Amino acid sequence: MLLHGVGGGREAWGDSISGTGSALAEAGFTAIAVDLPGYGDSPSIEPYDMAGLAAAVAALIDSLSVEPCALVGHSMGGMVAQELMARSPACVRALVLSATLPAFGRPDGAWQAEFLAQRLAPLDAGGGMAALAPGLALGMASPTAPHDAVARAAVLMSAVPEVTYRRALQAIAGFDRRERLGELRLPVLCLAGEHDRNAPPAVMQQMAARIAGVEYLCLAGVGHLANIEAPGPFNRALVEFLLRRF
Repeated sequence: MLLHGVGGGREAWGDSISGTGSALAEAGFTAIAVDLPGYGDSPSIEPYDMAGLAAAVAALIDSLSVEPCALVGHSMGGMVAQELMARSPACVRALVLSATLPAFGRPDGAWQAEFLAQRLAPLDAGGGMAALAPGLALGMASPTAPHDAVARAAVLMSAVPEVTYRRALQAIAGFDRRERLGELRLPVLCLAGEHDRNAPPAVMQQMAARIAGVEYLCLAGVGHLANIEAPGPFNRALVEFLLRRF
């Protein structure tokens, strides 16, 4: 089950963006790309918080009868996966945390407030997601990211409803599951990007160090959008891990 980030949607895993779904299918897995609440065709939730996002994914797993499953979470999707593991761990048998963090700090903290202000400033100025997306995608990519990959990411981000983008950022602002990392007792892959400024490799290594039996891999030359910048290496790492451990 593939969980996208704040600026994504289920299309992030499709053939026109990353080909991850097809790579998994070719390896014999059933790949399910999810639109988290408020994205794509999925209705929003009240309240819009991490608990609700995790509950929505758990309900989807149950309704589709796909246990046991492996969760693959990118950025916010990785946070949702960690939240689900803290609340409904029985249905998950493997976990891939890509370009994500175990905590984002207190929602009323100064750093979080500044982060939200910077991310939301273009929207507050009336620019809309179409105006925000190109700069956001460029800032998340590595310095050497292919121009077409950055463009694909921008198109994906521009399709996110503004209200969902705002609520998703608020939802992750207070996320903190650091204390539960040591309780994970399943195969886990932490997949970092060398030039990721949102989830730096050093921070992901610290996260991995708290998980028993974890595998950690840093993909060279990519930023926060590894699955879009370098689909080949990303998909190979993902498939190889799942074939070995899931």
